[in-house]
Amino acid sequence: MTPITDADRDAARTLWNYNVLNQRAHPVSAAVALGGCDIGVATAVAELYRAHLFPTVVFTGAVTEATLGRFPRGEAVHFREAALALGVPDEAILLEPRATNTGQNIRFARQVMEDAGRRVDSVLLVCMPYMQRRAYATCRRQWPEVEVCCASQQVSFDEYAKAQDDEVEFIAMMVGDTQRVMEYPSQGFAIEQEVPDRVRDAFEWLCKRGYDAWLLRD
Repeated sequence: MTPITDADRDAARTLWNYNVLNQRAHPVSAAVALGGCDIGVATAVAELYRAHLFPTVVFTGAVTEATLGRFPRGEAVHFREAALALGVPDEAILLEPRATNTGQNIRFARQVMEDAGRRVDSVLLVCMPYMQRRAYATCRRQWPEVEVCCASQQVSFDEYAKAQDDEVEFIAMMVGDTQRVMEYPSQGFAIEQEVPDRVRDAFEWLCKRGYDAWLLRD
């Protein structure tokens, strides 16, 4: 693939600004920390817990092909350990180690809380920044009874991109998330989201430029 250009980063920034919802976190019944490739999710959980926004958090995520090298014992297990090290007490944590996609993250975390006797009418989804829109849309479809908002580490696109081991992979993953926002409603996985033309144009540009490793294939 050719080196990342300024035009590529401008398009990626457009996708970032679309997928990061900038919702205001507020006190909720529980949090669900979604698995992924970014251990910063656990850092965000610790910060939000210290702000007294929730009494309980479910870490959810299995061993997946995408994160096996980084989290060989499973995303939820590693994220939980990181949160414990940052001061989140063990009694505030529930573990869901089986989910391999976002729909399962939501459904299985819901079941874990029900099994633990937790009554939940509002939930805070803690995830990677660029995953917020997809997580929100998925939860609205899979768990429509709860009020939902999203939170992540407070970081800009440029800061996040510079912190990645592989910026090309990061952009490709964001392209994949954006495609899922567009495609999953018709498959019943998520609610419909408005996708402005500027976002579609940025998505198509990045696909043509070769950032397509995480696209859904027919």
